[in-house]
Amino acid sequence: MRDFANAKKVVVKIGTNILTKEGTIEVDIAYVRRIARQISLLVRSGRQVAIVSSGAIGMGAGQLEMVERIQGIKMRQACAAIGQPLLMGEYRKAFARYGITVAQVLVTAEVLNNRRTYLNLRNSVETLHKVGAVPILNENDSVSTDEIGTAFGDNDRLSALVASKIDADLLIMLSDIDALYDRDPRRFKDAEAVPAVYEITEKIIKSAGGTGSRHGTGGMKSKLEAARIASNAGCRMVLANGRVKNVIGRIIAGEQIGTLFMPRRKLGNRARWILNSTPAGVINIDDGAMRAVKSRKSLLPSGVVSVEGTFEAGAVVMLNDNAKAVTNLSRGQLKTLVGKHSTEIRKLLGPGHRDVVAIPEDIVFLDY
Repeated sequence: MRDFANAKKVVVKIGTNILTKEGTIEVDIAYVRRIARQISLLVRSGRQVAIVSSGAIGMGAGQLEMVERIQGIKMRQACAAIGQPLLMGEYRKAFARYGITVAQVLVTAEVLNNRRTYLNLRNSVETLHKVGAVPILNENDSVSTDEIGTAFGDNDRLSALVASKIDADLLIMLSDIDALYDRDPRRFKDAEAVPAVYEITEKIIKSAGGTGSRHGTGGMKSKLEAARIASNAGCRMVLANGRVKNVIGRIIAGEQIGTLFMPRRKLGNRARWILNSTPAGVINIDDGAMRAVKSRKSLLPSGVVSVEGTFEAGAVVMLNDNAKAVTNLSRGQLKTLVGKHSTEIRKLLGPGHRDVVAIPEDIVFLDY
């Protein structure tokens, strides 16, 4: 279960709290160097490593000598823009000590929701690995159109999406959180760490805490969401305290540190993209249509009850509240065809249109 000897692709997520000195917003340069040493050993062992790093907003706030929690998207964007090059500068210097080149990769939710740019991300990371570089990814906070922290969840969700995208074998999530506990350790002194999780249940989700630090927005809930995304990629995830001595090497060696989240299913690349994309709308379907798609049959317009949102053909949409699909028809076309038989599609819309709303290969259910 904790045998990672054959883990060739590893994603390491580094949280804001462990990048900064305790009680301050100043980046702990000595810690960055220690992490660089640990990751350099993984690279030298023949593994491909990608880093998802928080800390840009905190670094920018520190440069501006701001001590309170940053309020408002514009100020957080400004801090991110100031802090990102400073953060990369520290990583560059730390990895240069071990002869390793690092590369900055900034992404937005829009990049991952678009199939073409989603695939380009994979190609970029693969090319960087081929030339021996370590990609360091972060949300492009300074230009993101989403409220910072909602698109990915303080990079927790982003790290899992990256692990899913590059078919990683292991996601190591380094945080100031020691592990997942059976109860909130801040409220219950007898709370015990959970060594392994095989299924993320509603009980586990409800027991998770809220958001994170002053300059970060992640908490246990976003880490559980990351574990779910990794699970669908067949990727194991370890949540551990990043301040544990030689934490990465000890995790790879199989020591029982933190909590191990085991995958339940492994979806194909396209199915993962569908599942992880933000839906552009909702197609409400009747019970008969839902039974049909669950039986791996196409969704027909006769089963459509109503349509919500604005979307074009090729967009990812929700089917009721328990599946996502790539629709072959736009919102306007679907509204014309609600309840109609498939044979009426070409008559109503003209030639060249598919006679189904979505095919089985483009429908993914949200069961974990």
